[in-house]
Amino acid sequence: MLKRLAQFIFYGNYFYGCCTVALAFEASMQQNLPPNSLFFYLLLYFGTVLFYTRAYIKERDTRYINNRNKWYSSNKALIQKLQLILLIICLVLSFVLFIKNAPGLQNISLLQTLPVAFAGFIALSYYGFLLGLPAKINARKTGWLKPFAIGFVWAVAVTYIPVLWYQAEQNTHYIFSRINGWLFIKNFMFISVLAILFDIKDYAADHNKRLKTFVVRMGLHKTIFYIIIPLAILGFISLVIFARYEQFSPLRIIINSIPFVLLIIVAWSMQRRKPIIYYLAVIDGLMLVKALCGITASLLTK
Repeated sequence: MLKRLAQFIFYGNYFYGCCTVALAFEASMQQNLPPNSLFFYLLLYFGTVLFYTRAYIKERDTRYINNRNKWYSSNKALIQKLQLILLIICLVLSFVLFIKNAPGLQNISLLQTLPVAFAGFIALSYYGFLLGLPAKINARKTGWLKPFAIGFVWAVAVTYIPVLWYQAEQNTHYIFSRINGWLFIKNFMFISVLAILFDIKDYAADHNKRLKTFVVRMGLHKTIFYIIIPLAILGFISLVIFARYEQFSPLRIIINSIPFVLLIIVAWSMQRRKPIIYYLAVIDGLMLVKALCGITASLLTK
């Protein structure tokens, strides 16, 4: 029973939804903004689940079968029904949000929507399933650029969009500052590194498909020790520098450093092949840990 529940949560991408909402909530707190409305977070949650599940339903390459592929095959009818329900929920939530906050939408300028539009294009082209995009602009097949495309889309979704929608919900203008840019870059780099880690599980498939990911190009050990760990250390150093500049308390610095330490530990553990549930629970779980640490640090140091 517990195993089936875990498969539903992780294979069904409901855990991804939790990570998205948690990171968005963290970003609002760190940018000194009140939380967005419940409907906003519900749309973010269900939209994430809908998008990722749609991607895996359309996965047709049967040469590389894992437990997640088998789960989708065994529960195809249920998943399709849930997808329809999720789509209806997202449409209703979108309608409610736009009607309720229509007066405040004028505070969002056309220029401010460009990053959202670009991120949306990358997201839709990642699997090339919604727009029927040709392979040459399929973001999933860009090799070493793929994790940074993922990182950018996530950073826009959890760091930038909550601020934009804050303007609509509060019917006010928001002035962006350096802390907005730093938080965006932090989320972008952290999630990009996680995406590089996640490519390890797809090494064999990517190698046969001739996708030049970091792992395919450099090998497992070089990717871990020359790419992932150095980027994690660089992220930690940038955190300390920015924290000192913004005069963060030592406690806030320590708590916000925990995800970077755990990232290095997890990267070290990746030298041995792990089951797919490990990647989904532990690697993606670092996003949830990062969000919880950021929220905790903000609450304790107010």
